[in-house]
Amino acid sequence: MNNNIETILKNAKCIHFIGIGGSGMAPLAEILYSEGYTITGSDNNSSTTLTRLIKLGINVALGHNANNVDGADMIVHTAALLPNNPELNAAKEKGIPAFERSVLFGAISKRYENCVAISGTHGKTTVTAMVTHILIKADKSPSALIGGKLPLTNSNGVVGKSHHFICEACEYKNTYHELYPNVSVILNIDNDHMEFFKTEENLISSFNYFAKMAKSAVIYNKSDEKTKKAVNGITDKKMISFGNSNDCDCYPSDIGFTNGAFPSFNVWYYGKMLGRVELSVPGEHNIENTLAAISAAMYSGASFIECQRALKTFRGAGRRFEILGEYNGAVIVDDYAHHPKELEVTLKTAKAMDYKRVIAVFQPFTFSRTKLLLNEFAKALLVADKVVLTAIMGSREINVYGIKTKDLAAEIDGCVWFDTFDEVSEYIRKIAKQGDLVLTLGCGDVYKVAYKILEQ
Repeated sequence: MNNNIETILKNAKCIHFIGIGGSGMAPLAEILYSEGYTITGSDNNSSTTLTRLIKLGINVALGHNANNVDGADMIVHTAALLPNNPELNAAKEKGIPAFERSVLFGAISKRYENCVAISGTHGKTTVTAMVTHILIKADKSPSALIGGKLPLTNSNGVVGKSHHFICEACEYKNTYHELYPNVSVILNIDNDHMEFFKTEENLISSFNYFAKMAKSAVIYNKSDEKTKKAVNGITDKKMISFGNSNDCDCYPSDIGFTNGAFPSFNVWYYGKMLGRVELSVPGEHNIENTLAAISAAMYSGASFIECQRALKTFRGAGRRFEILGEYNGAVIVDDYAHHPKELEVTLKTAKAMDYKRVIAVFQPFTFSRTKLLLNEFAKALLVADKVVLTAIMGSREINVYGIKTKDLAAEIDGCVWFDTFDEVSEYIRKIAKQGDLVLTLGCGDVYKVAYKILEQ
């Protein structure tokens, strides 16, 4: 059997995705579906993503069953898949070639002359969405793979007609090393996925390898110490730095905030003040995200004026401070934040806005991360006025750590926790009042709590 994925892709007609609802899986499925492949998939959890894929015409099964792989010429699966998965086992028995999603992702990225791969512990989805939004508005017709829904296209995957491919590059298990970037972007580096990397040195070395993969340019955050270490010594690429000080190639000045949260600032690029940018997404952290996006978009051929105009109309990616509606006068917002630093930044952004109370509903993700960063999670969540916790979503892990939600709750004054989403949503409906902001937070399926609140 020929396991060369490019050869198999040429001959395959039907591709089955195990875990198709994942943020990295769904856009790949969308891209291949648009190219004429028959796509099928399965997932354990229903979601808005699955609903969208079904509406496109993709056959999706809820739950994993050996019969789901029947008729497939090729299997794609997530890195989070447990080794005893019945579909993966059935594929092996039937001799159907199976690839982890990063391998397919790499094969797709290789097709594009200008693959801009955007990495970093925080902000990948937002910046990938920003750059894609800018290039679409600038008539560059990019293709894209985004970890959240882009409102402009109402999808995670964008199929364009040009040589531009804008994609989110995740460091987990070094999956981004499968890509073929023309431009490597590093937004920041924080200690995450340490159950895999083990040491900070390994983490930084991984990003260094990713930077060196770039064919022509590296765009990096000079204001982030670990990122500076990761790019140190690279001399054979064009190095474009962004950050918060004037020793960066791209930096801001005269920063202001509308309604306490929406930034506006002048953009300097290689010693020249290009103009002022006004953002429609909240949070000081989005200043650096924007500088990275402008640097990547301009390197890809967009003018600053095109960046300026597009950014004014950019209102975020799905699950990134996404306003979903109101209940009893309280605004319901959903956000993907799942690392302590992301939680802190998101909650501080919310607190800077004109709300009476910020109520955080957080779903811890993976037992290892919750155990390792317990104190950091507690400290970040204390920024909120009220904290409600759900059960830990184990995902790819078995709880060998003995960690439970109540252990995190015990570190947060006034915190309450519940086992089910129904209990959480019922509690929020009881306490939510006019002028409150309710934030559902986490990279799992906690967004369902927000929709349950609004359904009532």
